[in-house]
Amino acid sequence: MVLAIAPQSIISILLVILILLFIVLIALYFMGRRLQEKQAAQQPMIEANTMEVSMLIIDKKKLSVKAAVAAGLPEQVEKELPFYLRFSKLPIVKAKVGPKVLALMADPNVYEVLPVKKEVKCAVSGIYIRSIKSVRGGVVPEAPKKKGFFANLRKKAEDAVKKQQAKK
Repeated sequence: MVLAIAPQSIISILLVILILLFIVLIALYFMGRRLQEKQAAQQPMIEANTMEVSMLIIDKKKLSVKAAVAAGLPEQVEKELPFYLRFSKLPIVKAKVGPKVLALMADPNVYEVLPVKKEVKCAVSGIYIRSIKSVRGGVVPEAPKKKGFFANLRKKAEDAVKKQQAKK
């Protein structure tokens, strides 16, 4: 049984889908602009509250919001987090600041570079680690360069070829 679909109906369906995609793109554009304005308004306040703190990094993990609150973040973080971020993972750092062991949230770029079991001097705003100023006993390490999609694909293909050759 062959389904006969008129070309006009296909064109009308594609036109409706195209219009819907255009509307979604416009909505995302305006939402992104509004979020950028909010962030720009908060940036001076964050910079005003920033202080340099020397701390010993004990551990770092990416945890869900509930697990982060259980690990030591204030419950207010969970309550004030926007809905769209509730299911994301936060970069959490356990650090000894003076005599206290605290759970701090780190900037994603800083999180990648933070050395574990070392003393670092960081710019901290509240419970948020904004940047690394210095590392005791060395220089601030650079973020590891992430491999691209095709590099990973090439590595998997090479591994598969090696496995096949090993079987023969």
